Amino acid sequence: LLLPLPFSLTGREALTQLAALGTAAGTAPGRGHLKQCDLLQLSRKQKRLCRREPGLAETLRDSIRLGIVECQFQFRSERWNCSLEGRTSLLKRGFKETAFLYAVSAAALTHSLARACSAGRMERCTCDDSPGLENRKAWQWGVCGDNLKYSTKFLKKFLGQKRIGKDLRARVDIHNTNVGIKAVKNGLKTTCKCHGVSGSCAVRTCWKQLSPFHEIGRLLKLRYDDAVKVFSTSNDAVGHSELAGPPRHGHAPRHPPAPRPTDLVYVEDSPSFCRPSKYSLGTAGRTCSREGNCDSMCCGRGYNTQSRLVTFSCHCQVQWCCYVECQQCMQEEVVYSCKQ
Repeated sequence: LLLPLPFSLTGREALTQLAALGTAAGTAPGRGHLKQCDLLQLSRKQKRLCRREPGLAETLRDSIRLGIVECQFQFRSERWNCSLEGRTSLLKRGFKETAFLYAVSAAALTHSLARACSAGRMERCTCDDSPGLENRKAWQWGVCGDNLKYSTKFLKKFLGQKRIGKDLRARVDIHNTNVGIKAVKNGLKTTCKCHGVSGSCAVRTCWKQLSPFHEIGRLLKLRYDDAVKVFSTSNDAVGHSELAGPPRHGHAPRHPPAPRPTDLVYVEDSPSFCRPSKYSLGTAGRTCSREGNCDSMCCGRGYNTQSRLVTFSCHCQVQWCCYVECQQCMQEEVVYSCKQ
């Protein structure tokens, strides 16, 4: 099963796709990670970094799953549902959907790397060592903070972002990548645990902890909904081109403002995704909610109504001592799906 997401986010270079490693994930320890790295579609530099970092190949694979599952969850009710079909063609364009893919994949890798460090799956990093927190005491209590500091530092080296001059699309891709990384950083929280007598906080241990990835995905979806269309403008003061968006309140039209660091940005309007194209399979046959999104999802074509019987567990009771006994009930369910 291939789970493609944008990954080699280096601007000018072609986007590569990572594949789940299948049976290679079970390769014996030792030099097994080298084989896993070779199975990934990485640039030469990325492959070298992968081979030097035992545990990285598995983390890359985990980040793909994390990103694609979250993307499909956030867009489950949209015309574009983050399906794998048409992904390669879509990544060649500058749509809002492309912006989200860059952001969510960068966020997933940042999140996965930080968690892999704290879980002991990476040899070159361990628990968070942020100054001001008594991390060694946290380790003694069996707590390990998520190492976002190492994650972001390694990610910059792995993605190899370079100066990209006046290339508008490259600037947009790098901007959206950084939006994803910032979304993970904004979700980093300090968590504390009390160890005093009777629950008092006479002794307290604190550590850094990332937000659940669902929260990050929800934030990026909000950024997608408010994405900003940009163009390239010359900045004589700094001597190179910059991204510029539509005028905001209080800005003179001659000086269009740069997008905010938290804005997802795009350069061309998206297709409707209503009919099959090289970007998606369209919405025919997709299930929808009659009171919610059927009109939008079905693009005015109407929807079919179908009744079906579904079986579910009911009248459950706990039996002595250790199991639950349920009956099987049936009920009619109405399903709505978009017409061809």
